[in-house]
Amino acid sequence: MSEERPLSGVLVIDKPRGPTSHDVVARLRAGLGTKRVGHAGTLDPMATGVLVVAIGEATKLVPWLTAHAKSYEATIALGVETDTLDAEGRVVRRIAPSDALRDALADQREPAPLLRAALEGERARTSQVPPAYSAIRSDGERAFDRARRGEALELAPRDVRILGLELVRWTLDPPSLWVTMDVTKGYYIRALARDLAEALGTAGHLTSLRRTRSGCFTIAEALSLETRPGQLRASVEPLASAAARALPALRLTHDGAADARHGRAVLVGTQIRGPQAWFAPDGDLVAIGEADEDGRGKILRGFL
Repeated sequence: MSEERPLSGVLVIDKPRGPTSHDVVARLRAGLGTKRVGHAGTLDPMATGVLVVAIGEATKLVPWLTAHAKSYEATIALGVETDTLDAEGRVVRRIAPSDALRDALADQREPAPLLRAALEGERARTSQVPPAYSAIRSDGERAFDRARRGEALELAPRDVRILGLELVRWTLDPPSLWVTMDVTKGYYIRALARDLAEALGTAGHLTSLRRTRSGCFTIAEALSLETRPGQLRASVEPLASAAARALPALRLTHDGAADARHGRAVLVGTQIRGPQAWFAPDGDLVAIGEADEDGRGKILRGFL
């Protein structure tokens, strides 16, 4: 009788509002009976939606799972800013919307020029100052730890790209915007609330945030955190399948797979640039690798 392989693969969870991403991982470790569980892309406690969870050998995939673009739905309250830039923070500033902004929000026919100009400015953004309450390291500490002590932080701007931003609804009472967006890794939606409000001459913060896509993984396939452990185990997407969805796939020869498994150079002969998922002839994931211009492959991470 063949020995059963340890659980390994990817699970997409619809994170509820309240728990941290780490809380979700802790619950899944207990429910699935394995310590090797991680997640690809943190969601704040207030946020809901797609949390990609890696199990077993799939935890080695996390650096590549987090690298892809993500999609969100968000609600922004105008006129009030909080220290965390979301609804869970302490109010630190109030700026009443101007008459021009109130008129723009009252016009329900189409976005007024004032709103369109603010959105265009954000679409053109190439750098963003992260929120003070973030996990970025500042002087050797997490920024949120320093912010909680009341320290004034000046975080350096980070390169970001916004791939799509649409205003889907707006109201005057209360002054609010509903937006959808596609963004690159490292983009903070809480910072969008701050910057978009500033462009409109007021203050703002997030009141809701839902991630609908992380790379190739979508909310349509996400499971509730309340799903029974047996159903969760049955729903884990196998490692090889998840890797093939997330990265360009390349099938190695028997000799190539043996070389890759032993850490030797592999001649892959592909024109694909960037990380690739390398598979053995039997379909097992052997490694994440990349090829140079001459088709010589270099292993980035091997798999059992």
